[in-house]
Amino acid sequence: MSAPVSPPTERAAPLAGVLAAFAAVYVIWGSTYLAIRFAIETIPPFGMAGVRFLTAGAVLYGVSRARGAPRPTARQWRATAVIGALLLLGGNGGVVWAEQFIPSGVAALLVACMPIWMVLLDWLRPGGARPSGMVVAGLALGLAGIVLLVGPDELVGGGRIDPLGAGAVVFATLTWAAGSLYARTAPTPRETLLSVGMQMLAGGGLLLLTGLATGEAASFEPAAVTAHSALALGYLVVFGSLIAYTAYVWLLGVAPAARVATYAYVNPVVAVLLGWALADEPLTARVLAASVVIVGAVVLITRARAPRVDARRT
Repeated sequence: MSAPVSPPTERAAPLAGVLAAFAAVYVIWGSTYLAIRFAIETIPPFGMAGVRFLTAGAVLYGVSRARGAPRPTARQWRATAVIGALLLLGGNGGVVWAEQFIPSGVAALLVACMPIWMVLLDWLRPGGARPSGMVVAGLALGLAGIVLLVGPDELVGGGRIDPLGAGAVVFATLTWAAGSLYARTAPTPRETLLSVGMQMLAGGGLLLLTGLATGEAASFEPAAVTAHSALALGYLVVFGSLIAYTAYVWLLGVAPAARVATYAYVNPVVAVLLGWALADEPLTARVLAASVVIVGAVVLITRARAPRVDARRT
């Protein structure tokens, strides 16, 4: 997950570059759920996420300042800290913690429901937009998909998903949606890389503090960290937070927003297939059916309100 930004003005771009950028956003962002699972095998979840975002944030902040971005004000730091808390501590942190209990593909499916919260929160705010009939249909379909995925065995049968982990992801999507809405009007820096770097620095710091508060430091054994987990963390920093996000921001300037938003329902499919192929995560009929229902719901909502949905990730 990553912070929302205003789309740059569309400009002409080579087809090869556009295709490469879409491939990065589709595949890399879809693979980050599995990378998270591998990383937290031997690294505590909040500490891992904290290191990931502090590292990526330091790079983005340093690059933007070196390119001449002005020094941020205290007011901008406060705003980006709030966004970082909602998006990265609550949003990404909730997903990372939940992947101790649920498969990475299931986490990605539940995260795909985030546009549902965006619609509801935007509707409930003063002067908010009332959802259309297609959006309401998408909301109902998304709820049905969640029930199918985590509901009682007696209702849907076969391989019930851990409700605690699923609940943590649903809560994470709520905080992500709230942070996205706040970020639209928050007094953040105009420079995209500077703003996102500040959000990552603040969110990463809060994630590390949360890890300390929950006792992760006491149980963490650096010598026990495997190369598998370390490589996964490096992948999340370089590919998930730097390359894919940069590709995403670039795409916003060269492609229609509705087309770029298709990642929201491609990522879960990629995550489910990678989890099955590389981590032996079960690909049951229940998960497949829920995948179709949830992705269908996101398609309806995104198509009905493509300019307003902000379901982005790092």
